[in-house]
Amino acid sequence: MAVTEITVERLTDMIRVAAHRLSKNVEFVNSLNVFPVPDGDTGTNMSLTLASGVKNVNNANAATVGAMTKALAKGTLMGARGNSGVISSQLFRGFAKATENKKTLTAQDLADALTGGVQTAYKAVMKPVEGTILTVAREAAKAGNKAAQNSDDAVVVMQAVVNGAKRSLAATPSLLPVLKEVGVVDSGGQGLVFIYEGFLEALNGKVTSDEYVISDTEMDEMVNAVHHQSIQGQLSTADIKYGYCTEMMVELNQKPAEGHEFNYDTFRNYLNDLGDSLLVVADDEVVKVHVHTEHPGKVYRYGAQFGQLDKIKIDNMRAQHDDIVERQASEAAKPQAPAKFGVVAVASGHGVAELYRSLGVTQILEGGQTMNPSTEDILAAVKKANALNVIILPNNGNIFMAAQQAAQQAENHVAVVPTKSIQQGMTAMLSFNPDETLKENVAEMSDSLDTVASGEMTVATRDTSINGLTIHKDDFIGIVDGDIAVNGTDRVQVMTDMILKMLTEDSEIITILYGTEGTKEEAQQVADAITAQNDDLEVEIHEGDQPVYAYLVSVE
Repeated sequence: MAVTEITVERLTDMIRVAAHRLSKNVEFVNSLNVFPVPDGDTGTNMSLTLASGVKNVNNANAATVGAMTKALAKGTLMGARGNSGVISSQLFRGFAKATENKKTLTAQDLADALTGGVQTAYKAVMKPVEGTILTVAREAAKAGNKAAQNSDDAVVVMQAVVNGAKRSLAATPSLLPVLKEVGVVDSGGQGLVFIYEGFLEALNGKVTSDEYVISDTEMDEMVNAVHHQSIQGQLSTADIKYGYCTEMMVELNQKPAEGHEFNYDTFRNYLNDLGDSLLVVADDEVVKVHVHTEHPGKVYRYGAQFGQLDKIKIDNMRAQHDDIVERQASEAAKPQAPAKFGVVAVASGHGVAELYRSLGVTQILEGGQTMNPSTEDILAAVKKANALNVIILPNNGNIFMAAQQAAQQAENHVAVVPTKSIQQGMTAMLSFNPDETLKENVAEMSDSLDTVASGEMTVATRDTSINGLTIHKDDFIGIVDGDIAVNGTDRVQVMTDMILKMLTEDSEIITILYGTEGTKEEAQQVADAITAQNDDLEVEIHEGDQPVYAYLVSVE
């Protein structure tokens, strides 16, 4: 059936169905991560961004398309997470600008709005890269505008948009060599295709009956009972034996070829040895797990033996407890005058947070790989810093755009130093001088980033070939300044080789931060191997307590 007019109700359904379709395919989008490391979170970021937009639309109860898209743009802006989420929010911002005076939309209006989204998104990115979500959005909008010239049916136009998006997505490997080398399409572009497919489904009459039905109610209630935050303020952070609240869902009907048969008692007993506060709820198809542990990676690797993992979540309870105690203390204290400077750093790991505080960081925002904070999260941290001037250290390339967006929204003077790693953030703090101006600090801190090399040690999540390396699932891999440099089956040897690749003739100090999956003893073995080859090097070892990466290394 032809649709020549898109009412606010129909457009709302389009957004809801798009959010629903994207949420159902989050793990697939995440799996398109270029590197075989456990940090593919594009799908999660885009889904959370769009969900924030839908929530704002529901609360707005808009009577016109213009009012509805304004609410959508505001919601996605504040909920934007990661680069993919920020770019998505800019697509919706441009869409809203193009429709701000519209009560309803024609097919041509729809095509024009999609084009407006592309224009705004390209302007928001300092150095647009082709072969990404931007390319897919642009080519999809072109296809939609071409169709609108010959038809007033919004279904026809949206079908053309979807077809154009899919063609562009299939071509992304030819535009980005790294995608072609690994054999995947762009993850952000794939997420956008799911969004546009949702738009088309809604135009064809498919709507979601209730986009905010709470799923897994029983599990959530049990988890809430386990946490019971009413006693949190009475405990010391040091009393928390198992620091990571770890959750996952295992889809038993998606068992890998080499997977094991699921036995509830065996499964539960194994996890019980890894921590406490264990909850395991299972039926014939799904196992839902909640556990407090020091080794979330072991939990996930064990679960993956029985099926595909879904709804993965890690919370640092020590950091959460610190925040609760700090919040309770601040609520009891009298308001204080703003400080001259505040520094907000995005980081994970109790040890990492303590190192940052010792360097002068005033606010730690829990986040990083797989846990990208939203624009709203960053804004809240900026406000909590209570300072006239605030510097943000995103410490991750995928958080930089959300940090920039937060800086633009902030009421006080806020600037971003473009740190791409925990190690760069620490180096930047060594150049921070509270007696200088915001502009001077940002310039000097940014200039210092070239003086440090950053290394990360983790485990490959799949077989692949990249950068001339043949990588097998479960190999240890060393990443140097964003590129996989070494791999192998001996973690000490791989990390040693990684550090050797990071060294230059000017290198003096090596810093190793061991995470939840690493040990001080193993870090010392690596330090001994390095100094045996060059005793002029100084090696420092600290407990970082960070998830995902067993070791973080800086060379200066």
